[in-house]
Amino acid sequence: MHSLFVKIPKWLQKKFPRLVWRVATSQKEIYLTFDDGPTPKVTQWVLQELEKYEAKATFFCIGKNTKAHPEIVKELKKRGHSIGNHTCNHVNGWHASTQSYIEEIEQTQKIFDETMGSSSFLFRPPYGKIKPAQAKALIQKGFQIVMWEVLSADFDKKTSPEKSFQNVLKNTTSGSIVVFHDSVKASRNLQHALPKVLHHFSEKGFAFKSLPVD
Repeated sequence: MHSLFVKIPKWLQKKFPRLVWRVATSQKEIYLTFDDGPTPKVTQWVLQELEKYEAKATFFCIGKNTKAHPEIVKELKKRGHSIGNHTCNHVNGWHASTQSYIEEIEQTQKIFDETMGSSSFLFRPPYGKIKPAQAKALIQKGFQIVMWEVLSADFDKKTSPEKSFQNVLKNTTSGSIVVFHDSVKASRNLQHALPKVLHHFSEKGFAFKSLPVD
């Protein structure tokens, strides 16, 4: 995978300043995020690994997966992790109308309410693809649209497990938002890279934080 996709360049971050690419901090903090769950066994494994380092993270959950596995999302919240909206059916915003896209997100909000008793105004567009009109509408509704600075590429079949680790190792700094995926597709790379990321940066004195939900 081309390095451009692994580390988001500053010019692109500046071009879309209303999107969240990283966290401004003077502390040694990293913001791990996990997309596409909850996934039985995979998400629980992630939780166990995070627990070893007292690490907190943010999980961008798909609505239909949340509805199918509400107990996992409840466990995420119970353990102090942040929950974000990732549409109900993992929709590519470039291929959807603004109205249908917003409906996908609102449907997930309702599922969150039913599952957790609260919704989330953190949102990550699947594939990182969102139209300006969709972003504007969501921001007007109070959503924070969270992108990322570092992509592990754990989902990519052409990326080896060790490359997924190196992608994070070489590009992550204080305040970086890092993307992993708690999905079956990504699990091979994830299960190699995540423990090494947690160990390496913990040894360097970094803390792993969840994104604030409001």
